[in-house]
Amino acid sequence: MAAQSKIYGILGGGQLGRMSIEAANRLNLKVAVLDNQPNPAVKLTNHNDHINADFKNHEKVLELAQKSDVLTVEIEHVNCDALYEAKKQNPLLEIHPDPTTIEVIQDKYKQKLELKSRNLPLGEFLNLEINGNELSVLNEASVKFGFPFLLKSKKLAYDGRGNFVIKSQKDFHSGLKALGNGKMELYIEKFVPFVKELAVMVARGRDGEVLSYPVVETIQKNNVCQLVIAPAQIDGKVAKKAKEVAELAISGYKGAGVFGVEMFLLEDGNIYLNEIAPRPHNSGHYTIEACYTSQFENHVRAIAGLPLGNTDMKVPAAIMINILGSELGANNTLLPCTASLPLPGTTVHLYGKEWRSGRKMGHITTVGASLQEVNNACNEILKSISEPNQHLKFSPVVGVIMGSDSDLPKMKAAAEILKEFEVPFEVTIVSAHRTPERMVNYAKSAHERGLKVIIAAAGGAAHLPGMVAAITPLPVIGVPIALKYLDGVDSLHSIVQMPRGVPVATVAIDNSTNAALLAIKILGCHTKLYQDKLLKYQKKQENIVLEKVKKLNKLGWEEYE
Repeated sequence: MAAQSKIYGILGGGQLGRMSIEAANRLNLKVAVLDNQPNPAVKLTNHNDHINADFKNHEKVLELAQKSDVLTVEIEHVNCDALYEAKKQNPLLEIHPDPTTIEVIQDKYKQKLELKSRNLPLGEFLNLEINGNELSVLNEASVKFGFPFLLKSKKLAYDGRGNFVIKSQKDFHSGLKALGNGKMELYIEKFVPFVKELAVMVARGRDGEVLSYPVVETIQKNNVCQLVIAPAQIDGKVAKKAKEVAELAISGYKGAGVFGVEMFLLEDGNIYLNEIAPRPHNSGHYTIEACYTSQFENHVRAIAGLPLGNTDMKVPAAIMINILGSELGANNTLLPCTASLPLPGTTVHLYGKEWRSGRKMGHITTVGASLQEVNNACNEILKSISEPNQHLKFSPVVGVIMGSDSDLPKMKAAAEILKEFEVPFEVTIVSAHRTPERMVNYAKSAHERGLKVIIAAAGGAAHLPGMVAAITPLPVIGVPIALKYLDGVDSLHSIVQMPRGVPVATVAIDNSTNAALLAIKILGCHTKLYQDKLLKYQKKQENIVLEKVKKLNKLGWEEYE
């Protein structure tokens, strides 16, 4: 039976369902939605198979199952008992992800236990039984975990709902009251001292094929995702580890589709899992414009048994901005959308919802040739609501290395130029002769860590630039350093006279300024932002000379100083 001849039922008609239907429409796949109407999803597909009812309604889930060949979800908080019964009534019905997966993931405590059973990296947690002994358990948690720690609802917790931060014993009563006052199942989590919150979308086909998207950083505001930065500005080796952890995490679950894996990055570079969503996720919205295949299309492809699409980014950088309902009303909510319209590389997605304060009303994605360029556009958008992005720290794209700290005074000029052009860079000491292992590790890992160009300074034997160039696939620019004897000519000859097949670009002796400018020109081949700055720099240089021409013409050669 061809994928296009089947009906795909989806529980939930929110924005995730809406964007999944957008992808399904392009593939000519028919989707039927179970949710109270009006809802964002049904507005994009006009037929009579939708069901206007609560997506948790047991009988209505069975009704949707009867008219569908495949069932999926856009939210995990569904009626799993109804899904089990639907499968029992029709063994040929496909449900993705599997109801056993949804049942485990929708209970955050069960999810933690399952991940812990597979020895995946997690923060500490413990159960809190509602039996009249809650205060005693909370006190034990404060001794074991220290303050602050988190009190969490096991179910129906998302976007900051169902969480309460316990900062001291004074918060015990208020925390319990805020989370159901004894009517909700709760658990306790030790606070994880993270430096960044990361996320990875993982797609799995019905044939078991697994593809993961790039690691992104999420910026939260009031426990709700405000920004998603793609790719995350982290060491490439850490990103590789995060993807491995994400893929391992979903490997224990049954069923096809897309999974959102949220993680914490610790200061020591370790990765801890936070939460998993068995569906497309807010942190993956950027994939619509920024990746070859969006998370929504891959989710639809996966549940339909179609080949998964490429998950790589097709642009160097992207930022997604969530549009939340403003307290000041619907018009104020749309200010960022209006501000984004003139900006190149920017796309607005509005979800067709009625305005409500704090509600997810839409998102904006901006893409570009560099993260600096994208961040500039992001800040132009956020200015409309007086919220510039102050969280982003760029990963270095230029590595400035030298064989000794005695080279630093002559390399400061390169650092000043890179700083002036707002090029993210790092400066460190790597001796080819005294720390050969460090040099090899630096050169081998440079491209994996996100560097694009290396500037290497060396004096005397000056082997550093050439040795690094022999190992790394990145362009290397050598800066010959003048020492006590031979005035740097020995360094120049050493760097210039590389064997065929191992190129090193070499600038004048002690001229790290030109090394930095050449590095920026290399970056500018693919990033217009740097080309524009170079043109301004060249114009500035021209104006300096022209001013001197005017002065000389005015004063004459005898008076000129």
